[in-house]
Amino acid sequence: MPFTDQEILETLRMVELETLDIRTTTLGINLLDCADPDLESTCEKVYAKIVHHARDLVPVAEAISADYGVPIVNRRIAVTPISLVAAASGAEDLTPLARALDAAADEVGVDFIGGFSAYVYKGFTRADHALFESIPSALRETDHVCSSVALASTRAGINMDATRRFAELVLETAHTTERAIGCAKLVCFCNPVEDNPFVAGAHTGVGEPETVLNVGVSGPGAVRSAIARLGPHADLLAVAETVKRTAFKITRVGELVGREAARRLGTVFGIVDVSLAPTPAVGDSVADILELMGVERTGAPGTTALVALLTDAVKKGGAMASSSVGGLSGAFIPVSEDGGMIAAVREGALSLAKLEAMTAVCSVGLDMVAVPGDTSAATLMGIIADEMAIGMVNNKTTAVRIIPVPGKGPGETIEWGGLLGTAIVQDPGRFSCRVLHDRGGRIPPPIQSYRN
Repeated sequence: MPFTDQEILETLRMVELETLDIRTTTLGINLLDCADPDLESTCEKVYAKIVHHARDLVPVAEAISADYGVPIVNRRIAVTPISLVAAASGAEDLTPLARALDAAADEVGVDFIGGFSAYVYKGFTRADHALFESIPSALRETDHVCSSVALASTRAGINMDATRRFAELVLETAHTTERAIGCAKLVCFCNPVEDNPFVAGAHTGVGEPETVLNVGVSGPGAVRSAIARLGPHADLLAVAETVKRTAFKITRVGELVGREAARRLGTVFGIVDVSLAPTPAVGDSVADILELMGVERTGAPGTTALVALLTDAVKKGGAMASSSVGGLSGAFIPVSEDGGMIAAVREGALSLAKLEAMTAVCSVGLDMVAVPGDTSAATLMGIIADEMAIGMVNNKTTAVRIIPVPGKGPGETIEWGGLLGTAIVQDPGRFSCRVLHDRGGRIPPPIQSYRN
């Protein structure tokens, strides 16, 4: 479908005045053929294959950005879950594979590489165990590697043994990486998607091609401006239609860039993920959108309803624009990365409990949430299990990226800078779930999972 002159002018305005950007071009690479009984050989194959396929990713992204005038903020790689690649080696420490991923990412110049991952929602293989136990050292010893694990799904239920161990690993990672930064590259999922271009959860599923180019496009500023122009007196149907039309335009830009990048790289185009992914920059906030829609401060009564409207309208606009919409697509609520949400937490409007409610209708889950460094493993496990249950019962993707900050208590601030922004440590409450933590086992899947 060709672009009209009006669309081109509107896109230029979005880029110049409303912070529209391509948040990431992510090259997915299947590494299953790198498996080898010798771990060192596996590492060599992994490094060689990534460098071979991704060597032109950064220059191609830079050239397209210059040609089309659309900023491409990040260039990333997503690989096959490493627990699958490492299984043939029988190795108990997979940190060398993390170092190989990091070296390859450094060589080709990308920002992050995702896929130090495992799917464990029904149990562990030996390689899954090895990957879990390697997570703290992998994140401590690398700069670019991101790790994700699937703890639950609607069809399998929640693996509470894995959830308990993951909570312990989050604490260990927080206390062994500077300013707990390793936890910003560590996430767990219920119902993960296999074509997610966004970190920390990016990885390439086993059903994906040999290589594939996925794009994540973001435009909170464009949606915010459109709602501001609509004014406070339009009804909610008009608000939804405005968001949908804006998402349509954003998606068209993303698909154009994605298809051209895939062509220049000699690979296939996969999906465009239309996600309102905020940044700390002024005017690039999902919280600002919600407040223009009708709440005084994000977290006030009505916030969850507006997140539902926003997420649905973004998905509908994307689906109207392209048959290749995928990934997570919707509205992200990463607390530390959104200037409006940071302000809402600071003013006491946005609590951890309210954030959890919002995750029932947004496109992901609890994201970039800071908690006190002395939070117990049992409490972390409970927070994670609650979020996994929301995803399991509602048949949606949910995730937890939580950061216990050593030496910090509720209300204190931690500065990471850049896209990670500023976090205000939130209070997880004083009551425990120790008995739940000690029970172990698996929460069975809900009755609605039986669909055959």
